[in-house]
Amino acid sequence: MALRRMQVTDFRCLHQSEFDLDPEFTLISGPNASGKTSLLEAMYVLGRGRSFRTRRLDHLIRTGCERLIVVGEVEAPGRMILGIEGSKSGMRAKIAGDRASSLSELAAAFPVQIIDPEVHRLIEEGPSRRRRFLDWGVFHVEPNFVMHWQNYHQALKQRNAALKSRAPRPVVSAWDGDLIRYGELLSEARSGYVAQLLSEAQAVSRTLLGMDLALGYRIGWDASLGLREALDRSWAADQEFGSTQVGPQRAELSIRLNGLAVKDRISRGQQKLLAAALLIAQIKLFPEDSPVRPTLLLDDPAAELDNEHLAELIREVREQSVQLIVTTLHAEFAAFGTPRRRLRVEHGILSTQ
Repeated sequence: MALRRMQVTDFRCLHQSEFDLDPEFTLISGPNASGKTSLLEAMYVLGRGRSFRTRRLDHLIRTGCERLIVVGEVEAPGRMILGIEGSKSGMRAKIAGDRASSLSELAAAFPVQIIDPEVHRLIEEGPSRRRRFLDWGVFHVEPNFVMHWQNYHQALKQRNAALKSRAPRPVVSAWDGDLIRYGELLSEARSGYVAQLLSEAQAVSRTLLGMDLALGYRIGWDASLGLREALDRSWAADQEFGSTQVGPQRAELSIRLNGLAVKDRISRGQQKLLAAALLIAQIKLFPEDSPVRPTLLLDDPAAELDNEHLAELIREVREQSVQLIVTTLHAEFAAFGTPRRRLRVEHGILSTQ
């Protein structure tokens, strides 16, 4: 499965664009601030229902317009049309003409990942970004994960609402059964995935960084306790803060290089290479028998990387079984080989080369 055709309307600087994409490799060129990244962002929104650049929906809608529309034709065993409409009332998604019940349906139909100049934020920012990274990967290898995730967060939402309203303990604890059941299943799936991820990421890390990588999964509560006992011990803190203080929503992916925790210990360039290694390892874990194939967006890969590390990154990317879409300042990027499709963007206007 690959993204074969896109229509983008009033998305950032893009007024109306309609274009075809190659199932293997498309190169998008153009000067800085021309709209190249916005094109990739529209593709990402189509598969994720959110941007990788901002949480503000109004920032995605072209100035002076009331809504944005992104439509993509995905090549599956047949052809499937995905659509996103964003306006002041929120984001709505359709798949094959039917309203999507959750964003996970988009992720299943069009799995998309990106390596961009801000990829270091996966390492630099807080645990929530790394949890989202993990959950995207687990979702694609564990069929029941999305159900466990949704049930857990529904129970968590209800429990937190009861805590916030200062409800008595029996009312709050009414949600503990689902919280414990699905929380432990969710944690087990994440822990197993981290072990698989490490086996793939270690080799990529040595290639890109020349350093030994170690990953760990901190479950979000005292690992010597079951979640039920952890909730019991956390009752006073839960009351004080008005929210549940233990559970998978507090989990963290720990990352060490050469035995040292990475945050604030490695350079920005090393953070980018490390984050890229984790994303490539995640793609390596994508099931070979899946009816879909991931799309990898690579935004200006030459930014801030020296020639040696750029060459290593490109070599790793080219080995992956993905639909590759790359942006660059120049119309040629010989290191990736010859693209079967070339697009150029200038001042938000797209042309075919």
